[in-house]
Amino acid sequence: MMHFRTLMTMKHETISKGVPLEQAKAPPVVSLDRVSRRFGAVSALDQVSLTIEKGEILGLIGRSGAGKSTLIRCLNGLERPDEGAIRVDGQDIARLSDRDLQPFRRKIGVVFQHFNLLSAKTVIDNVALPLKIAGVPKAERTQRARDLLDLVGLSDKEKAYPAALSGGQKQRVGIARALSAKPALLLSDEATSALDPETTQSILELMRDINRDLGLTILLITHEMDVVRRIAHRVAVIDRGRIVEEGPVVSVFARPAAEITRSLLHAVRPQLPDFLGAQLSPEGAGPALFSVDAIGADAGIDFAARLGEALGRPVTLVHGGIDHIGDRAIGRFFFRAEAGREALLAASRGLFPADTIHVEFLGHEPRHS
Repeated sequence: MMHFRTLMTMKHETISKGVPLEQAKAPPVVSLDRVSRRFGAVSALDQVSLTIEKGEILGLIGRSGAGKSTLIRCLNGLERPDEGAIRVDGQDIARLSDRDLQPFRRKIGVVFQHFNLLSAKTVIDNVALPLKIAGVPKAERTQRARDLLDLVGLSDKEKAYPAALSGGQKQRVGIARALSAKPALLLSDEATSALDPETTQSILELMRDINRDLGLTILLITHEMDVVRRIAHRVAVIDRGRIVEEGPVVSVFARPAAEITRSLLHAVRPQLPDFLGAQLSPEGAGPALFSVDAIGADAGIDFAARLGEALGRPVTLVHGGIDHIGDRAIGRFFFRAEAGREALLAASRGLFPADTIHVEFLGHEPRHS
């Protein structure tokens, strides 16, 4: 393990363990500046601007057809943008000739959804293949491949063939292969979509360890918000070729601004039960339902007691809970109160800090006789 980290140190020496990302002075590993790519009348990417800092894990999430695949192909030089600039590790891709693109692509290690291993080659030969193509001497590439297999926990599988491996083991081989050329960026292209939940967790933990221990920059391309929640530092949401929202994962999950983000988060955030939502109306004499979104220590506040005291009437919890992203709590709760919209919002404004707690009126329930 120490030998492998020594090999990688020259590439990642500017990142120190425990140093917050915001203190790092290095330029972004990836910078997209108003990038557009069209296919006939279809705008696959529309003025996309995005940066990925050195040592950061960025999750790029969107539905099928949102533009994720085109962005990947532009990043590794398989597509040329119609407008804008793409820089990876300081190099402007648009200015590279076709001849220069091949060595450039070694700067980007890619982990694929379906592994893309060569079935006729052993595990160690699969890992060493990019080094063989690059002309690295056999002894050196074999040693590096062994160090990488040790890193991903497969040192006992070097002579096995892919057919003898589980899905999780195949993906670990894929990660080792992606790291073989000491890339500036590791691109995970739906790498866990074909895996079961337990195996997904182990692969994400491996990526998090690689990021933490080696300072490697990672771009997660996914349609699964849960993948982003588990290991990403920051998230960008792409929809119809445009970045519609981005920010720290905890902030976006706690208070999503874009409708597409709220839709993508539907499965991982508490939602108002459908039978209650179906009977709400903006006006009415019945009880009001409202939501509370909170970040950090404020997620543990007894909202019902505080609002009840301010309103002078009972407030009851309907649904909700607290989750954690990293070491920060995020809470989402739904409450019922005998109050009007204005009285409810006025009471909350005086009680809670607006930067960490957001109260939203949802509607009135019908008054049942």
